[in-house]
Amino acid sequence: MPEKNQYRIKSKQDLKNYLAMDLEALYFAKSVPWYIKIKDPIWKFQKLLRKCEYYKNSKKTNPFYCLLYFINKLRFHNLSIKLGFSIPENVFGPGLRIAHYGSIIVNPETCVGKNCTIHVGVNIGANKEERDVPIIGDNVYIGPGAKLFGNIYIGNNT
Repeated sequence: MPEKNQYRIKSKQDLKNYLAMDLEALYFAKSVPWYIKIKDPIWKFQKLLRKCEYYKNSKKTNPFYCLLYFINKLRFHNLSIKLGFSIPENVFGPGLRIAHYGSIIVNPETCVGKNCTIHVGVNIGANKEERDVPIIGDNVYIGPGAKLFGNIYIGNNT
């Protein structure tokens, strides 16, 4: 099971690895032309998500990263609203695949492993009475309309 701080982008190499795994998960093939990739709003969103994670986790070591974090966070926020995503930083491991844009809401305390596919209409959060959130393993497919709330564990390869 993944832990909250297990998947954090801490270096430029981590950022490159995350982006490469996300790109591979999103397109399944390396033969997709570059001009399709650069116009895809979901790929733009995922790149901004990973950049925000990198600058947020690295800003203590470099003051210039605070400015870069702010600029990328603003672009990330605007694109999140446009696509209908409420996906916070440092929740998903590498290899994230967002299948469609539409309503996706994820609690910031949730921990999701690597190679996760998430569809439209998904809500992942805490119960009102409890503060426990789902912990989701590696290689998990979260189908359209799934609602995951409370203290639940979803194992690997589900």
